[in-house]
Amino acid sequence: MDVQIRNRPSFAHLMVRMNPGDRMVAEAGAMASMDPSVSMQARWNGGFFGAIARRVAGGESLFVNDFVATAPGHIVLTQPVPGDIACVDLQGQSLFLQPGAFLACEPTVRLSVSWAGFASWIGAEGLFRLKVQGVGRVWFGAYGAIFSREVDGHYVVDSGHLVAYDPTLSLHVGASGGIFSTLMGGEGLVSRMRGRGRIYLQSRSLSGLAAWTNSHLYA
Repeated sequence: MDVQIRNRPSFAHLMVRMNPGDRMVAEAGAMASMDPSVSMQARWNGGFFGAIARRVAGGESLFVNDFVATAPGHIVLTQPVPGDIACVDLQGQSLFLQPGAFLACEPTVRLSVSWAGFASWIGAEGLFRLKVQGVGRVWFGAYGAIFSREVDGHYVVDSGHLVAYDPTLSLHVGASGGIFSTLMGGEGLVSRMRGRGRIYLQSRSLSGLAAWTNSHLYA
């Protein structure tokens, strides 16, 4: 199965060329087009209870779609926001994805739901996160460009910019500075990543876009 990320970084999408018997798992609603030789079947996102939890607490889709090719064909997968798509090739390790980041994965990758904690919720990152683990490729998207950082100890991330991170890192929420700086500096609460591992960030945030839009609508 050949998968290419096209039109990056601003309007990235996946071009998936499949041979007979190939399978691809994708987020519900991600399919933009496909050949009739590819069939689609929906299933629960992270299991029944995991899907319900992610829907109620994180606003995630209840289902993911399994695509299976019965003859050579292709599917085009995209995300709802303009931005880049990244690929991580798992070799037995795990990765946490923030709500809305997951786009697709190979069928050898397992999807499950993990409790993110109230600190994540206070930091506007959601109560639950998607855990992907196993062997195979995972594709996830973001609003804007995607860039990564290696954390060794402590790293500060503005709320809404975190996309994915290694399970070896823990997330804590705190003030961006002193009382005056936190209230007047425009940053408010920030996420503090502690431990050793890699994080993936997006260059834009939907909350920032919403705030900018509202300031112009009601000016």
